[in-house]
Amino acid sequence: MKILPTHLTDPFQRTIDYVRLSVTDRCDFRCVYCMAEEMTFLPKPSVLTLEEIYQVGQAFTELGVSKVRLTGGEPLIRNGIMGLVERLGRLDGLNELVLTTNGSQLQRLAPQLRDFGVRRLNISLDSLQPRKFRQLTRHGNLDQVIAGIDAAIEAGFERTKINAVILKGRNEDEVLDLVEFVRDRHIDIAFIEEMPLGLIDEHDRALSFMSSDELREIINDRYPLTSLGDATAEAAGPAHYFTLSDSESRIGFISPHSHNFCHLCNRVRVTVEGRLLLCLGNEHSVDLREVLRSENYSLDRLKWTIVEAMKRKPEKHYMNDSDGHDIVRFMSMTGG
Repeated sequence: MKILPTHLTDPFQRTIDYVRLSVTDRCDFRCVYCMAEEMTFLPKPSVLTLEEIYQVGQAFTELGVSKVRLTGGEPLIRNGIMGLVERLGRLDGLNELVLTTNGSQLQRLAPQLRDFGVRRLNISLDSLQPRKFRQLTRHGNLDQVIAGIDAAIEAGFERTKINAVILKGRNEDEVLDLVEFVRDRHIDIAFIEEMPLGLIDEHDRALSFMSSDELREIINDRYPLTSLGDATAEAAGPAHYFTLSDSESRIGFISPHSHNFCHLCNRVRVTVEGRLLLCLGNEHSVDLREVLRSENYSLDRLKWTIVEAMKRKPEKHYMNDSDGHDIVRFMSMTGG
């Protein structure tokens, strides 16, 4: 009888100890780089139940995954989400339960999230100008999000980080304002190159693209940056972090286009319809929903499916049009 492994590895000897679980493809915002203005969402029968998502989280942690991130869409708008958070927070072997959010619900939920075991938050914030924020999110209220950020800081998470996508012609004039915002609050920020996922007509991605190198140069002119080294040194995902001489805030850059970080990859994603995505920039996937809903379902069968899926994890992603790989799923459907 085969014995399940105690940790996950891929064909390139990378240890997979981090999974991102999407709990919904829906969101109360419609950010221009993430979703079309008129979205078609998944029908309810296609969406994993909260119990099924918990089973997936349990399977991964029993296979040695120590970090789970809840994503969406916007995870905090799903009915019953706090019950799932509480259950996941009690899983044996889980060292980090973290969450990515647009911040709209944090003023209400931040203290309870902290009580239920969430250690860190990533909060999306692309503009500090109310009108521009509304244009970028299509539905967002800046005051509500900033109040949510301040509530998260008050709740005492181990680290709170702002995620910002900078687009030429839209918000590149706010780079330093965003840095000053996190400095004032003693939190971190990561600038993320726009992910080319989903077909959008709101803007031309090639024209709006702003590289991490361009952003770093802008920031470094005012605030000299000192590298913290490889992304893995921070155990905080693919960001390359820098420190400032006069602040505890850290400045990160996530660069899927300009600086491929695939050799450091330690993560996989599970969409809310149960697709185990082995790579953000490829369509390699395995259907976990079929396993979860089969007549002969067992947790061990789910775990073996995950173990076997690791053999399909590719060496690297393809994020550029010139590579000839088009990813038609939206970021909101992918899971953060």
